[in-house]
Amino acid sequence: MALRRVWIALALAVSSLLPSPVVGQVMPAGPILAAADLRNGQDLSGQWNWSIDPYRDGLTGFHGGEAGPSHRRHADTDVASVRRADPLALFEYDMDAAPLATLPASWLTHSPQMRHYQGLVWYQRRFDAVIDPASRSILRFGAANYSAEVWLNGKLLGRHEGGFTPFAFEVTGLLRAHGNRLVVAVDSQRTSHDVPPPVTDWETYGGITRAVRLINLPETFVDDAWVRLEADGRISADIRIDGAQMAGVSVRLTIPELGVDRRATTGSDGRLTLRITPRKPIQLWSPNSPKLYRVEVTAGEDRWHDITGFRTLSVQASQILLNGEPIFLRGISLHEEELGADPTRHMTDAAADALLREAKDGLGANFVRLAHYPHGEPMLRAADRLGMIVWSEIPVYWRIAFDDPAVLEKTRRMLAEMILRDRNRASIALWSVGNETPIGDARNGFMARLALDVRALDPDRLVTAALLTAREMDGGRQVVTISDPLAASVDVLAVNTYFGWYGGDRLDDIGTFGWDLPTDKPFLFSEFGAGAKLGYHAEGPPQKFTEEYQAAYYRATLAMAEGIPTLAGLSPWVLKDFRSPRRQLPGIQDGWNRKGLISETGDRKVAFTVLAEWYAKKGNTQ
Repeated sequence: MALRRVWIALALAVSSLLPSPVVGQVMPAGPILAAADLRNGQDLSGQWNWSIDPYRDGLTGFHGGEAGPSHRRHADTDVASVRRADPLALFEYDMDAAPLATLPASWLTHSPQMRHYQGLVWYQRRFDAVIDPASRSILRFGAANYSAEVWLNGKLLGRHEGGFTPFAFEVTGLLRAHGNRLVVAVDSQRTSHDVPPPVTDWETYGGITRAVRLINLPETFVDDAWVRLEADGRISADIRIDGAQMAGVSVRLTIPELGVDRRATTGSDGRLTLRITPRKPIQLWSPNSPKLYRVEVTAGEDRWHDITGFRTLSVQASQILLNGEPIFLRGISLHEEELGADPTRHMTDAAADALLREAKDGLGANFVRLAHYPHGEPMLRAADRLGMIVWSEIPVYWRIAFDDPAVLEKTRRMLAEMILRDRNRASIALWSVGNETPIGDARNGFMARLALDVRALDPDRLVTAALLTAREMDGGRQVVTISDPLAASVDVLAVNTYFGWYGGDRLDDIGTFGWDLPTDKPFLFSEFGAGAKLGYHAEGPPQKFTEEYQAAYYRATLAMAEGIPTLAGLSPWVLKDFRSPRRQLPGIQDGWNRKGLISETGDRKVAFTVLAEWYAKKGNTQ
């Protein structure tokens, strides 16, 4: 077995599949609004009217009359007046009379009938606003799944595709002091040309699932500020302002606790870069000491700030280095579902804290894989505060249309939206570009392009993906190799393994597998797991879905992991049972993936203790 012999050849093969010529970075269409969750603004959470539209009638223009793109003459009037003006118009909808739901939340919790609804839903919110003629107004959505079209007072603001990243529209001049009408068409329907594809092993939760806020900003404001620690001990800051005047704007960066106070002026493009040696020693961020600093940027009348930590990341042979020291990633995977039998995909600060504390305090973890999409800001802020290293990824999941240039473009935009939102988070160590994607020429070039985008947007972090493997016989023993050409494009190799759960392998087979891995890159088990229904026990040999089988599976897989010399960490699948409509085994799954170490309500299974004890023995100085 000699995987090393073909490693350089794989790298050359992948590079030859990249689109040519290499195109520029795909960026968000609207403002970036870095650290938008810390900006002052009007929260539009609360009661919204909602209405299903299974035949998509509203898109033809008669949905409420006021919002449809084809009936601009009806814009911003009520249904009764439109009927008087056009008695023959069809109006099967009246948003003001539609039922109410509290947003943000997935619509599957709006009513029992919505549990498996897929398609178009309309939302309406009426609100008053404080109008300041000297300021600019930005309407920002944390996320709406999967795509959304937005109207304000009868005017179409635009469309966004992608269910887990933020988007924003400038609404300066469109607001009124009283009686604003915001209408959003959210469509959860997806095809093989969408990201993720229609079939997943997790609930995708249609709806407006993260906060909607109206943010008022000065004419000139800080749109993006990326502040981080360089390997040489200096602090780097890349700042971009937005405004009528971009060039020659005076900008001030301060980090009070570090004695940093630097002034500079922007270039013609509204950008500037600073390299600063702090006057005071930096307390480095780590899982055992998650120190955070307040960073402030002043530009004109704008006062921007973020709360971030400073640390370095690198790879040395098969080790991951945090602040120059090796660290073993004692991890767990988790979905963005709060504890409870009826999750909504709206992650509050308290819900995020509860999940991460179960991992950190209960399991002894220092690492979480946030699967399989960008999680909301509360989760990342909590990881920063609690000292949890993060793997964050975009929903390039299983099989999508890798040969479609339009799919590549929108995937690159999703990747940029995720990285630009979160690259000030000290907790994030790994950007993942995909999960278990099938090997092929189009896919290989697609994924390698994403890896290059990560390096362009954030060269200080590590690139990874859940790669594919192959089995080969070597002297009567099965040996696992990484067969995935994408391995040449990543910094950290990662594999999902389910020996002893899927396929014909038995529990006793797990310890017989050998692993032939490169020695120059760290290796992670990004997933392994077995299902168990809380409280389901059986006498005799362990049988699937019992807590005893799951515990035995963990013992065997962890023993196998101990024999891999390049192993730098693992994130078993998964912390908590989560919704998955494809999992319908009666009496066991009932719409839940049962691979959690705790139930959906937070009760621990036997395997939880098995992993916690293994992590306690593993230990770490970080």
